[in-house]
Amino acid sequence: MNESFKGDLILNEPIIHIKNLTFTYAGLEKPSIKNINFNAYKGEFIVLTGPSGCGKTTLCRCLNGLIPNFYSGEMKGEVYVCGLNTKEHSTSELAKHVGFVFQNPENQLFSLTIERDVAFGLENLGLPKKEIKERVEWALKVVGITHLREKAPYELSGGQQQKAAIASILSMKPEIIVLDEPTSFLDPKSALEILKVIQNLNKQFGITVILVEHRLDFVAQFANRIVIMNDGEIALDGEPSKVLTEEAYLLGVGIPKVTLLFHQLKQENFKFNKTPVTIEEAAIELRRLLK
Repeated sequence: MNESFKGDLILNEPIIHIKNLTFTYAGLEKPSIKNINFNAYKGEFIVLTGPSGCGKTTLCRCLNGLIPNFYSGEMKGEVYVCGLNTKEHSTSELAKHVGFVFQNPENQLFSLTIERDVAFGLENLGLPKKEIKERVEWALKVVGITHLREKAPYELSGGQQQKAAIASILSMKPEIIVLDEPTSFLDPKSALEILKVIQNLNKQFGITVILVEHRLDFVAQFANRIVIMNDGEIALDGEPSKVLTEEAYLLGVGIPKVTLLFHQLKQENFKFNKTPVTIEEAAIELRRLLK
């Protein structure tokens, strides 16, 4: 197993380094993202959110080389992923380091069986059959769908399909996984299952997670950092309890209801050590206040 899969310590060197990034799609005058400066470190779980059209997906495309290698346009600035300049390396090279999970798992699953889908990327790398078999078995086990290996994608539920898509990326053993709203087509129960799978990858293997999501009621509890974009720029960046403020609310971000409640209580002069983002954190603060 790669050294990158051991432990969950955040190291000093950024695993993603973005400097002065601006990108304008071909045929458009207005840049989709502009003046982006951003570092991510090994083992971080980062939620990327913001109003629709703010540039989240475009930024993600810059992380795995789809920009500038697939989507044409004018790119200014620098993007380094695992020490690789995305302008100088192909998407296939970057895929060994950065896995990308799409919003709709049907865009990623196209083989006759889930097992074949999970093996697809490994076969393209030309890995030995023995290693492919071991990696596929491991990835299916980690996401909990070993029993579905012989099923066709269309036979699975939405949540199972998303787990299969994650397994297909996980088998490549990337240091970074980028997920573009992976729960948007799922019911709350299935969405929570997927988020727990992602959390396990982050905690157990130290994989850096960049999760694009607007349902912060669900995801804020898993993140150690939230980045909010607006109009193509990073507006807020930091710990969830510090970022999910009235300013975030005014930007159109749906902050957790419990967080919103505590902001209202602060306006009534209640004093709290921190602003909670989960029910559990809220209970701790209320018990302290009522002592």
